[in-house]
Amino acid sequence: MTRYPKKGKGARWTLRELNAIPVDWEGDTLSDGGGLSGEVRVNDGSVSVRWRYAFRWETRISWFQCGTWPTVELAEVRERRDLAKRQVHDGINPNEKKQADRIEAKNQTQAILAEERAERERNKTFREMFAAWLDGGVSRQDDNAGLKRGFEKDVLPAIGDKPLRAVTEQDLRAIYRAVLARGTERNPRDRTVVDLSASIRQLFRWAEQRQPWRTLLANGNPALMVDVSKLISDDYTEERDRVLSDEEVRTLDRLIREQSAAYLNAPDRRVAQRAINPRAQCAIWICFATICRIGELLMSRWDHVDLDGRIWTIPRENVKGRGKKKQDHYIYLNDFAIAQFKRLEALTGNTEWCFPARDGENHVDVKSVSKLIGDRQEKFKDRPNGLKGRRNDNTLVIGDEEWTPHDLRRTGATLMQELGVPLDIIDRCQNHVLGGSRVRRHYLKYDYAKEKQEAWQKLGHRINAILRATN
Repeated sequence: MTRYPKKGKGARWTLRELNAIPVDWEGDTLSDGGGLSGEVRVNDGSVSVRWRYAFRWETRISWFQCGTWPTVELAEVRERRDLAKRQVHDGINPNEKKQADRIEAKNQTQAILAEERAERERNKTFREMFAAWLDGGVSRQDDNAGLKRGFEKDVLPAIGDKPLRAVTEQDLRAIYRAVLARGTERNPRDRTVVDLSASIRQLFRWAEQRQPWRTLLANGNPALMVDVSKLISDDYTEERDRVLSDEEVRTLDRLIREQSAAYLNAPDRRVAQRAINPRAQCAIWICFATICRIGELLMSRWDHVDLDGRIWTIPRENVKGRGKKKQDHYIYLNDFAIAQFKRLEALTGNTEWCFPARDGENHVDVKSVSKLIGDRQEKFKDRPNGLKGRRNDNTLVIGDEEWTPHDLRRTGATLMQELGVPLDIIDRCQNHVLGGSRVRRHYLKYDYAKEKQEAWQKLGHRINAILRATN
């Protein structure tokens, strides 16, 4: 039924009267005059009134919703009714106007959100680009660990949170100069800067081919604007050329033997100078006797090594290189290498890995032996003395220049050359990617197994001859 205020038909409801509406009026209609009426609703004992305005539009009665009291105050309900009445008078359907306003508001909201998204895209940072590159743009043999360390130390603190579009050549040049400033005469940082620059160039080349980074680099690639050769030392050489002499090889063997014996015979090993551990010793001599890469050796499993068949297989996934050029590498073991592998087998043959990590679930870090050797040549390092828990260690110094596992690989290859092994066979023993016509590589499939086996045998005999000269 239709109900009216106490003052009768045509009067307006007061707030006091609305608050006094009983729940049994549910479904009744309240007339407020001026075309405004409300439906009484009851929910969980609470009374509300849904108000609407009746108007004639194109010969039909239409309704305009003005809000529900008490959520919408009564004065606001009447203001909405008055506005709708004026719109009808002006020839505007208030329902259509309300819908149009909603659409316009939605469009404005979407436009604002789109602008915010566009602004976020315009302000994507160098750090975000780096993360995207790591996720799918670069894959290095150490699972990008070294790459992450270098960027987290020197690059990201400087420009990580800077919008990519704002990164300039001056920013990159400042990073390189900061790295060089940490260097000393004994340990310059030229190589670090060269490697870092190469990685940054690789990152920007990747970004130039992909959105949204490509758009953000519309003003150019800042990495290409920096010539690091003008920043580093004039006498810097890109490649090491250290080759150990026969006497240095004998000295290395003597140092390892003497230090091992001294440690084993020490009255108190807790305070004795530790010798390089037996696994690392095996790694040094296997690297020398097979001219392999130290990282490829440290990733090996025992099922890769066939001591009876005298062959060690390095699977393509462990081989340095990219894409389709990578292939399994077969090393034919000479007597010297066999002896070292057997010694290693006695140490780790009960595990899956030739060089297992402490947890046994994986191989050791591929840089671990290089670090171990470097730590025992501190005279060539720029390290502070007197630090707690550290003492000078120069137990593996041989000659006047630092040596690395890769220098052993170079030394072994040089010995092969001295022994008359053809250069192309040495390249194949080192698993270098050979140049030449793609047609030739496609059709000529001879594997040179016999020639490589002979080359490794010659190297093994030569190493034994060098070491026997100490006796």
